[in-house]
Parts: sequence; structure tokens; C-alpha cells
Amino acid sequence: MSRSAKIFSTLKVTVLVTVLAGMAGCATTSDERDPRDPWEGFNRGAFEFNRGLDKAIVRPIAKLYHYVTPNFLEQGIENFVTNLSYPVTIVNLLLQGKFEDFGVSLGRFALNSTFGLAGLVDVASEQGIPRHNEDFGQTFAVWGWENSPFLMLPVLGPSTLRDGVGRIPEFYTDGVSIASNEFDRFEPLVANILTLRVNLFDLDDDLNEAADPYLLVRDAYLQSREFQITDGETELPDYDEFLDEQEDFEQAE
Repeated sequence: MSRSAKIFSTLKVTVLVTVLAGMAGCATTSDERDPRDPWEGFNRGAFEFNRGLDKAIVRPIAKLYHYVTPNFLEQGIENFVTNLSYPVTIVNLLLQGKFEDFGVSLGRFALNSTFGLAGLVDVASEQGIPRHNEDFGQTFAVWGWENSPFLMLPVLGPSTLRDGVGRIPEFYTDGVSIASNEFDRFEPLVANILTLRVNLFDLDDDLNEAADPYLLVRDAYLQSREFQITDGETELPDYDEFLDEQEDFEQAE
């Protein structure tokens, strides 16, 4: 395996093990802290590090990629990496006992992997087959680990302690990670990172205009995860309302 591929493929586990191992002694009991965010000092530092990394490297490369790649090809690449990662959803549907959705998702993956040219074409969506989104963090919540403190992971972004632990088994079921680790192919991982970043372009202005970008990311993430874990029984975060509240707070100062 090439050195570059090994670095890319082991990055997730290395970061997670390092960060999670250091969390035990970082909790604070300050009454001023949001109880969902006991490690706010560490999290803010990681957030600023991630923003600096994004501004210096990730976003410029993603902008260039988006500019030079034809729309049809960019969509095909997104379809490919989404399909390659889909075994994570399939496994977790099974672990959660959602057997009907498991069967549908398994069929979806098989259809896109064959008739969809290894996932480049999303044939399943064209046929009206729904796409589910499950991961190990959601599975742990279904199994009883319902409340978990927020954790901003360096490089990897917003998470919780539960979701962070869940990323470790994900490393061994995600086709993108498997391709880079087992088959000496890190191109899917790079494509996945660029695809994820391109899909966040629309949120850049909101993040830059927020009085406290960290709070926007934290609260939006936690609410979105609650929405996913409850299968849509809770409301999605109202970003506009949150931004209005931040603007009022800024003016009051």
C-alpha cells in the first residue's frame, strides 16, 4: 500500500482515538456551560482549527473542483461515493431491526452497483426507491445511548461522543475507507471530501454572518442528529430563526 493511501485511510481512526482518549479529564461542571457541551473550550479550539484548515486548503480546492468539473460528471462522482458508502446504512438498518428498510436498501445498493455502473448513475432513485441514512451513532442511540455530549473533532468536524465512537466501526464498513485501506485507492476518499465540501457551499454565507459561528454549527448539528435518530419525529433546525436570534444578540451588545 502506498504511504499516501495509508495516511488517508487511517486518519479517521487516528484522530478519534487521540481525541476520545483525552476527553475523560476535560469535563467541566461550570454552571455557565451548556450541559450538552461540557468540553466547550476544547471544542471551540478544534472548531477554529477546522475553519482555518478549510479556508486555507479544503474550500479553495473544492471551489476549483466545482468550477472545472462538468455538472454531469460532478453528479456522477457524488452518486458513486454515496453508493460506495451505502453499506454503512445497510448494516445499521439491520442492527436496528428495521428489516423492511434493510431489504429495500440492500436492493437499492445492488441495483445502483450493477445497472447504475458502480453507482455513477442513481438508477434506484429514478425508479422511486427511497434512500435511507443510518450510521452507528444512530444505532447506539436506538440501543439506549440517547444523550451524549457534543464533541468537535479536529479535521472530522462536529460530532458527539457517541457519534465519534460510532465512526470507528464505520471505518470498517464504509466502502470509501475500505477502498483506500485495502485496495490502495484513496481517490474515492478525496472525491468524498470534495463532494461533502461542495454541498456545504450554500451554508458559507450563513456561517460567516453568524454572531457566533460555533454555536450555529453546534446547535444545527445536534438538532439535525435528533431529527435523524427519531426518524423525523422532531423538527429540523430553523436556521433562519437561529440567525435572527444571533443578530438580535449582536445588536444588543
